[in-house]
Order: sequence, then structure tokens, then C-alpha cells
Amino acid sequence: MLTKPLAHHGEGPVWVARDTSLYWVDMLAGDVLQLDGAGQVSRHHLGSVTAALRPRAGGGLVVAVERGFALVEPDWTVRELPEAFADSSIRMNDGGCDPRGRFYCGTMAYDATPGAGTLFRLDPDESVHVVLNGVTVSNGLAWSPDGATVYYVDSDTQRVDAFDFDADSAAFQNRRPVVTIDQDLGSPDGLTVDAEGGLWVALWDGAAVHRYSPEGRLDAVIELPTPRVSACTFGGERLDQLFITTSAFNLGGSHDLAGAVFRADPGVAGLPASCYAALHH
Repeated sequence: MLTKPLAHHGEGPVWVARDTSLYWVDMLAGDVLQLDGAGQVSRHHLGSVTAALRPRAGGGLVVAVERGFALVEPDWTVRELPEAFADSSIRMNDGGCDPRGRFYCGTMAYDATPGAGTLFRLDPDESVHVVLNGVTVSNGLAWSPDGATVYYVDSDTQRVDAFDFDADSAAFQNRRPVVTIDQDLGSPDGLTVDAEGGLWVALWDGAAVHRYSPEGRLDAVIELPTPRVSACTFGGERLDQLFITTSAFNLGGSHDLAGAVFRADPGVAGLPASCYAALHH
């Protein structure tokens, strides 16, 4: 265990090398947490919901808030961008950045209405575009090491799907299932990809993170002492530690460690986090 249970609904971890810090969100509290290189945790309140975040190329963070996106400066000054949608029954949930510096976040209905979610893309010019419609619980999103494949979780499907990714147009094409997870094992939630192309998938209500080969073969399991495992990311100086967030959401106080961040040594290194609005050469 890396931290005690600091978050009610811990989600969305990302390692930012320039800050030697792990960032994650306490989603429904609207807070971003930062664990710095000295082992100190700070908490920053941004709004009603903080769903996902990534570093910005020029410093600071891009954050998905309840109904859109915000840019956060290194001093934690926040500039909210215009709302991406107006429906108050829907909120942002999880996302990530592509290798060209575009930030994506998908939504879900608060009551998880089937098909009510959308995957949005925030371009470097701050314009917002719809990538996928008709999703239910938009969750993990990550790219293969060569950037040619994007992996995506709509938790309600019990699958990890792959798309061919066109970096120039940002098009998601040729959707196909890579992994299907038995409901007895929990639901796929957040995911990350390692330097060998393996998929690390957090299992909500499954008390575990699974590693799958790019072909979908299960080849490693990390068990956690609390059921609601929400997301994972690689970090540390050599990107060889796996940081895992957990949630106490709707658990009713029955799990003492719910909401803690855990650290594992997975035996493989990850990829550095892509930054929002990276400069192209």
C-alpha cells in the first residue's frame, strides 16, 4: 500500500516525470491529489467532479471536469473551457491523451443509463469533438507503444476493444474485441499499456489488475485487498512501478483499505504519459 485511504472514489492515476509526482483524482469530491517525490500528498479542489487528467506540454494539467474540460496552471489556477455538453444527468468519467497531444474523456450517466455516454476529444486548439456515441460507462483508454492501436473500455460491455488509430485524423477505425472478462471476475475499468504492448486492466469489484497480451491472453494477475480497483498507471524513475487506485464508492464502509493507492512491481516498464497539446515537429 502506497497511501492510506485518501480518496472516496480514487481514479485516473498518472505519473508526471517532470514533477516526480503521481497525480490521481477523488472524482466525486472534485479533487486532484498529488503525491510528490518527498512522499507528501497535497489535495486540490477544482469543482464538483474531477474525472481524468494529463500533464500539459507547457506545464500544468488538463483536467476533465463534470461537463467538459479545464486547464490548470502549475500554481493550480483553473481556467474552465466551455461546457462540452449541458445534460446534468451525465458526467465525465475517464480518459487519456493520444501521442499527438489530443486529450480524450468519455462520459456516463450518473445512473449508468445504457447508451447515454459519449467519448469526447479536446484538440490542442481547445475545440471539442465527438469520437464515439452510445457508450454506457466510458472508461479506460490507452495507446499501443507504436501509437497505431487504441484500446478502449466501455465497462458495461465487459470488454476491452481495440481500434486502428490514424494519428493524422485522430480517427478510431475497425473496432474489435481484444479481451472479454467474465462478470464473476469484475468489470473492466481503467487500463494502461506497458512498453511491451501488454494491457493492464483494473477490475472493478474484482479486487485485481489483470495483464493481457496484445492478443488478449491473460498472463499476469495482481491481487488487491479491496474490491473496487479503478485504474492503474506506470510510474517511478524507470516507469517500472505500477500504481493502482481503488474506490470506496457504494461500499458502505465495509472495506478498510478502499480508497487507498497501491504500488506493485510488475516486472515490466510502462510508457511515459503523453502530454496535452504537445508541440509537433
